[in-house]
Amino acid sequence: MPIYEYVCDDCGVRYERIVMNQKQAITCPKCASAKHTIQLSVFATANGGSNGASAKSSTSSGGGGSCCGGGCGCH
Repeated sequence: MPIYEYVCDDCGVRYERIVMNQKQAITCPKCASAKHTIQLSVFATANGGSNGASAKSSTSSGGGGSCCGGGCGCH
């Protein structure tokens, strides 16, 4: 069950909906309009942890964050 983000074309309100199937009617919670635009959802990545390890590894690798910076043993 994906969560989609929408912007109402009539009043501009942003909202999210869990979509069970493609035929489900989606309406704005403020004005009840069915005219909307689906927004691009942004998700966190695996290397974006909060412990600071990703920032440390990308600056200490010397290779611009790539594998050949010494982290994978390719040299």
